[in-house]
Amino acid sequence: MDPMTLALAGIAGMFILIALQIPIGISMAIAGVVGFGILTNWSAAFSLIGSKAVATISSEELAVIPLFLVMGSLANISGLAADIYKLAFAFVGHRRGGLALATIGGCAGFGAVCGSSLATAATMGRVALPEMLRRAYEPSLATGSIAAGGTLGMLIPPSVIMVIYAFLAEQFVITMFIAALIPGLLAVLGHALTIMIVVRRNPAAGPAGAASDRAARLTALRESTGVILMLLIVIGGIYGGVFTVNEAAALGVAVALFFTVWRRRLSWNSLLQVMRETATNTAMIYLIIIGASVFATFVSITKMPAVVVEMIGSLGLPPLAIILALFVLFLILGSIFDTIAAMVITFPFVYPLIIDIGYSPIWWGIILLMAIEVGMITPPIGMNVFVIHGVAGNIPLQTIFKGILPFFYADVLRILLIILFPALALWLPMALGYK
Repeated sequence: MDPMTLALAGIAGMFILIALQIPIGISMAIAGVVGFGILTNWSAAFSLIGSKAVATISSEELAVIPLFLVMGSLANISGLAADIYKLAFAFVGHRRGGLALATIGGCAGFGAVCGSSLATAATMGRVALPEMLRRAYEPSLATGSIAAGGTLGMLIPPSVIMVIYAFLAEQFVITMFIAALIPGLLAVLGHALTIMIVVRRNPAAGPAGAASDRAARLTALRESTGVILMLLIVIGGIYGGVFTVNEAAALGVAVALFFTVWRRRLSWNSLLQVMRETATNTAMIYLIIIGASVFATFVSITKMPAVVVEMIGSLGLPPLAIILALFVLFLILGSIFDTIAAMVITFPFVYPLIIDIGYSPIWWGIILLMAIEVGMITPPIGMNVFVIHGVAGNIPLQTIFKGILPFFYADVLRILLIILFPALALWLPMALGYK
């Protein structure tokens, strides 16, 4: 069989398996093994699974993933996530839309601890949504701000999906983290500005609350020392060059465990919950990476990526038009697939194209993550929307999507800004000596 025809058949077969609700990692592995076996021999195809599994599981770069997941789970159990929200509320809760602003701040802080958008949305939904509804916030603004704020978990470093992208693209993970700082800050400011505009146009959407006095603010600050300490150790240690990413994550786990014990939140049940969540999520992520590695090997030997690059190049499209087309593609994929799946399925085709047209892999990684991030709140699926719907219970999906629209427009505008001005992502790593 012609290699290109086989590659197309492999891709079609993979999507058919996914449509049959076979896990994405297994679907990619099956398509990759069958295709590789047809092109070479079956012995080599089956040994490919073992070699890719060993390479993935023994990777030091990926070892940080379970550490970040444990840290996030312990931070949730210990109440550190609620502390972030209370701190933000103490300083901005008295303003119109103040609880929504505090939610965005809480999402940014907790996202920096756990690195997962879905976990951030679920946690802040349980913490912030009842409070906003109790204070007569419109359900659309309340749910929209949490769903949109939850996407910050993917962008605010350290981020699990950034680690995976750096591994696949063979880039330095700290460079990815540093490159995400300014885009992450722009995301937080964009969401905050969106809330201010919404409540200015409709003051009833987010009524002002009672102002916190100085004593209440100091109390909130004192109660937040745990999460502040954790962030200083993890993020400060990484960017200051004191620790490697793995060392910082391990220390973060130790700090989170200490405060869980200190606050008497650790029990056998909670410990089993942490271990179960970590094992489940780690296994899912590793399975997807192994499947993606097998599938990428099959695709690469068919020469399909080179053919796709050559075909797109022959169209004479300017590089910016290609980037904009890919941005729209990943918005769609992000609304349908799991974030990691959307990235790894397309990686064998898209990454060579980005390199061929001369763009930085670090810059593209940030654009890719932001596009998938916005896809998480984009109809028809939008994973964060369904997470919030599950937490909210009786609030219709239609209401949540209505509340998300202003944030969606702000996010698209932010991504277009970084596409047009790549220095927003690349200047800081270069200034700090990372390339």
